[in-house]
This record gives sequence, C-alpha cells and structure tokens, in this order.
Amino acid sequence: MAGRANCGDGVGTRQHVFLLPEYLKDASKKMKSGLMFIKLVNPCSGEGALYLLNMCLQQLFEIKVFKEKHHSWFINQSVQSGGLLYFATPMDPLFLLLHYLIKADKEGKFQPLDQVVVDDMFPDCILLLKFLELEKLLRHVTEEKEIDQKKYYKYSKEKTLKWLEKKVNQTVAALKTNNVNVGARVQSIAFFSGHQISSDKEEDYVHYAHGLISDYISKELSDDLSKYLKLPESPASLPNPPSKKNSKMTAAQKALAKVDKTGMKSIDSFFGAKPLKKVGKF
Repeated sequence: MAGRANCGDGVGTRQHVFLLPEYLKDASKKMKSGLMFIKLVNPCSGEGALYLLNMCLQQLFEIKVFKEKHHSWFINQSVQSGGLLYFATPMDPLFLLLHYLIKADKEGKFQPLDQVVVDDMFPDCILLLKFLELEKLLRHVTEEKEIDQKKYYKYSKEKTLKWLEKKVNQTVAALKTNNVNVGARVQSIAFFSGHQISSDKEEDYVHYAHGLISDYISKELSDDLSKYLKLPESPASLPNPPSKKNSKMTAAQKALAKVDKTGMKSIDSFFGAKPLKKVGKF
C-alpha cells in the first residue's frame, strides 16, 4: 500500500510517498501514536538514519529511499516534485542494541541497560528498551547477571558470532526460496581478485548473505564474522601494474638512430589531415 506523510499545514504542504505493509495502515487507525518516525544511529556507518517504530505491534522498520531524477508524484489534485519513494522494511532491533553493547563493552563490566543504551545525538534510542521481548533478544548477544532483582548485561562476542551465523543461514534460505541468483556477483569478485571460482554454489550464497548482514553491523564485526564463517579474505584493491620503461636499446634501434634522416618524412604525415584548400570569394 502507498501511504503519505504530511509535513506542516496549509497550502504547499510537502507530502511523501511510502510503501508500507497493509497491516501498518490498520494499526495507525486504531492508535494515533501507533506509527512513529524516529532518527537512530545506523549500526554500520555510525551516522543518523530514519526508522519507523510501531509500538502497538512492537516492530521496527528501516526506511530505504528510491530516487531518480526528473520524477514527480500526482497526489490527489497536487503534484509533488522530487519523486522520492520510501520503503519501510522490518528490521531486527537487536542490530541497533548491539551497537551500544559493543560500545559499552570497552569498560569491561556488567551494566544495566538504561546505562548502556544512551545517546545524546539520538535520544530516541531509549524507545528500543520498550520492546516486550527485549530480554529474550539480549540472550543472543550478551552475558547476564542478576543482583538484587536487577539485571546487568555485558557484550559477548562468542554469542554474537553464533547469532550472526544463524542470521546468515536464514538469509541464505530466503535467497534460495526466492530463486535469487548470486553466482554472477560472487564470481565477478573472484575474477578480479585472482581467486579460483568455487564450483560450490552454497559458498556463493554464504558470501552474498554475509554481505547483506554486513550492512547492519560494524566493519570490524563484519571481518570477525567472515573469519568465523571461514570465508576467503575479501580481495584488496588491485595495484596498477608498474609502467615498463625500455632503458636499453636493441641493436636494430641503435642502427636506426645512426641513420641520416635528412629529407625523410615522419610516418604520421601520411595519415594526418589533408590541408584545406583556399576558397575565394564569389
């Protein structure tokens, strides 16, 4: 379904077009604050990104933008320039929580979540703590302690890699179910890197799935996951071949250099543009 988001009031109101699951439309009608656009940290880049939060259904959606030049939307009786199309796709909130858990792990101690998920740049991050199944999610990536009926958490790299491996396997299964051909992409990388192309199709799927999951984790964690999955190292940029300069002349070249070239024409003169003939005035 296509939805609109109004920004402001009055004539000239800016509207945006969204592609949302149909059930989100019903949820927003039942609850005025059912849908909420918030800005949170992107766990891969560390920069701000737009997300859609549905507290009624306990779901988080990432917002992707499709943009082309010279496109507009006809909405009712108005024309909206820009032609941007926004997609809302479900996302596991644990990827965002993982960003803060890894950051807090530098202190090397167990901490309560309200001290871990703190961000002055993106204060809406505390909304992530309102998910009902939060404790169940955290078991996949943390060690847990309970003191005086209060729970404390600490990032576990070992658990996280096991959880991410499951995510990769789930992605591989989804790619196969939807008949997504990933071999061409993986083989092109192998060609330019000089690696031998594997005949094992399963390895191609794992490579591709790892790349998709890496869009939601840090570069360091992506590299650790690659090693955990025993994938070949990603090819480094290939250096340009050094230019070869002929420092030594052959015997024929030396003999030609001694020849008297007086009155000789260069071979280029036979293939150059012919001089234009002068045309007199009428």
